[in-house]
Amino acid sequence: MTTTTLAVLVPLLPFLAAVAGLLLGRTGPGFVRPLAVLPTLASLVLACLVAAGQGGGRAIDAATGLTPTGSVPIELALHIDGFAALTAVLVALVATCVQIYSTGYLREDPRYPSYAALVSLFTSAMLLVVYSGDLMVLLVGWEIMGICSYFLVGHYWETPEARAASLKAFLVTKLGDVPFLIGLFALATDAGSFRVTKVLGAVASGGLDHPTLIALLLLAGVAGKSAQFPLHTWLPDAMAGPTPVSALIHAATMVAAGVYFIARLLPVFEASQASMVVLAVMAAVTMTGSALAALAQDDIKRVLAYSTIGQLGYMTGALAVGDRSAAVFHLLSHGAFKALLFLAAGVIIHASGTNSLAAMSRMRNLRDRIPDAYWTMTVALLALAAIPPFSGFFSKESVLGAAEHVVGGHTEHAPGAAGWTVLLAGLLTALLTAAYATRLWLLAFRGQGAEAPDHGRQPIAMNAVLWVLAVPSLALGGLAFRLLPDWFDGRDLTPALTTSVLGTGVALVGGIVTYATWRHTTALAARVPLGAVAAHPEGDAGRVEAEAIAAHAPAYGDVAHAPDPADPGRLLLGPLHRPAAAGFHLDAVYTALFVRPVRAGASLVRFLDREVVDTYVRGAGALPQWLGAAARRAQTGNVQTYVSALLAGTVVLAVAAVLVATGA
Repeated sequence: MTTTTLAVLVPLLPFLAAVAGLLLGRTGPGFVRPLAVLPTLASLVLACLVAAGQGGGRAIDAATGLTPTGSVPIELALHIDGFAALTAVLVALVATCVQIYSTGYLREDPRYPSYAALVSLFTSAMLLVVYSGDLMVLLVGWEIMGICSYFLVGHYWETPEARAASLKAFLVTKLGDVPFLIGLFALATDAGSFRVTKVLGAVASGGLDHPTLIALLLLAGVAGKSAQFPLHTWLPDAMAGPTPVSALIHAATMVAAGVYFIARLLPVFEASQASMVVLAVMAAVTMTGSALAALAQDDIKRVLAYSTIGQLGYMTGALAVGDRSAAVFHLLSHGAFKALLFLAAGVIIHASGTNSLAAMSRMRNLRDRIPDAYWTMTVALLALAAIPPFSGFFSKESVLGAAEHVVGGHTEHAPGAAGWTVLLAGLLTALLTAAYATRLWLLAFRGQGAEAPDHGRQPIAMNAVLWVLAVPSLALGGLAFRLLPDWFDGRDLTPALTTSVLGTGVALVGGIVTYATWRHTTALAARVPLGAVAAHPEGDAGRVEAEAIAAHAPAYGDVAHAPDPADPGRLLLGPLHRPAAAGFHLDAVYTALFVRPVRAGASLVRFLDREVVDTYVRGAGALPQWLGAAARRAQTGNVQTYVSALLAGTVVLAVAAVLVATGA
């Protein structure tokens, strides 16, 4: 088969598996599990063959018309360059790992068949986005991912948290999709086509009449889909869904789509200096704000969710300085270690027996109980903290190096202000990332919380997947900068000395300071029972020390649910801890600015509809009814009454005639 035929099968196989799973899901797990795993695995093999066929050389293009539109044509087109080929391999790899992992994680779930089918559909939609050479076909995959995320995040629909999270994810992303759709139409109108190659050709020839407007409209959709400020608030709440879904969304689908879209159409954004500055500011705020929020979270999945937002900020920062090679490199590296982090967190949750025990303050003795998760998660956290030689070091350094390149004035595609913004924010975020990664490791594996019940050894499918993902988390970075330049526009990915020293230095400082703070708070907590923090009785001999702990570990009435007094994040953040733990109250701001006015407007409309419109409608019906009732009463059937009325009417007419004659 040709490479084009193989590329068509890559998204088609998971789609057919999804359809079959939805139709035949009641046949039992013996049929559903192979139907979930095997097509996705076959898609991974085909994606690897497509990547080998593309080989980092000239892009593969193929197209066929869908239907005549009468104006701008829409075509079923493929455009597979090095970025698309490698991204498809990542998507298929993570999806396969998630499907295999889910066979163990959700083996007792009665809704596993529909879950597996939706994961397959989710995978197919992302692969369609990756390979599509037509923006309208890309939009189909873009929107299918939105509806799949709604159903998968709300998988545990019995809980109000899952229902609210799924609705919030859908609405927030749709809020960005509206201007995104308008931007696509405006772009196609200026370029005369939805084809990616023709759009890029129009940009190269200066054919865009409104580049700034188009870029900003498209950025709104990217901010929603890739959880960038200010439309990022849905992603932490989406942790209410199953942990394998979180791994899929954060590592390879949904949030990666926005970054990939900008990378594919980067010249459109480079045509407007204003949009590049906006992108840089958005990336900087996203990076630093999410890193601070991650340092304050107690739920392990919310820490990882804010971590994803920050790492996506690195990718958009690389794009803001005009380097899509660095952005996609970090996308690939991040996809491997973030999938590993979430799936390892799933092992922790599975070992505890319930999702409610994901609070790190309640974890104890996990290192010995789940050694596979301990070692692989350690690898992934080192990659997240960008410690050499793990993959995150090389990809994150490529982002910082790209920003330093712009600061030095070596590019014409991005302004120097964007370079400075991304570089400074990136270094600060590297410090904070190492801090919250160290904190997560300490609290999860060396914490002194209440020991959860032991639910036995995890299924082998779950642990095996962790070791599979640990390989690229450890080795991808070291191999990539030597083997992948041809796939990444020929750019040299070798780490630069200046940014390597700065990035690694601040990461080590963040990790060491966090560890020292944890040692200090642990020693302090060891001298005061946790009950002293919660009860805080008058006259207690340890009251002074309890108050010292309570300064960064507030009192809780229920000691079993009290936060770990040895949490270094409270001491490190100080007064910023409360707002950071609440996501800097952005949800409250949006409630005040948007939700309450919309509800007030809805209440006004309801009042007008009920008291004005309904009153008019009821009156319009009541008046004829009253007139009819009056006429009905006049029809008595009494002849004397009729004669009397006739005579009275005659008299009235006669009097009226006399008055008229007299007046004349």
